[in-house]
Amino acid sequence: MRSVFHLAYNVRDLDAARGFYGELLGCREGRSAPTWVDYDFFGHQISLHLGEPFRTEATGVVGDHLVPMPHLGVVLELGDWRALAQRLQAANLAFVLAPTVRFAGQAGEQSTMFFLDPSGNPIEIKGLASLDTLYDAG
Repeated sequence: MRSVFHLAYNVRDLDAARGFYGELLGCREGRSAPTWVDYDFFGHQISLHLGEPFRTEATGVVGDHLVPMPHLGVVLELGDWRALAQRLQAANLAFVLAPTVRFAGQAGEQSTMFFLDPSGNPIEIKGLASLDTLYDAG
């Protein structure tokens, strides 16, 4: 079965969202109206609507760090993850959790980074050497 995940959430400013998702992250813009815009978020559909973003709290434990919950994200192949991490670092994006490797040398080894969009919505991007190992538990 082939499917595409869809998530709709609020942002405070569509122009700032366009700069972030379209220009910085490189996501392709889809349909839009004066109060919302769709993006191809790495193969999945997100719909950004004008409104108050969801409330988050730093309660997620990632290694020695607390990260915002809830959050959205995507898992990329490692080469794509590295290219995105370099682009975000070159743009001086403030990270909640800077690009790092977790579980090095173990089943489930992954690269990860957390950051916020201009409205404060938390995003995690993971990178794996092979997407086939996403659910490996060791």
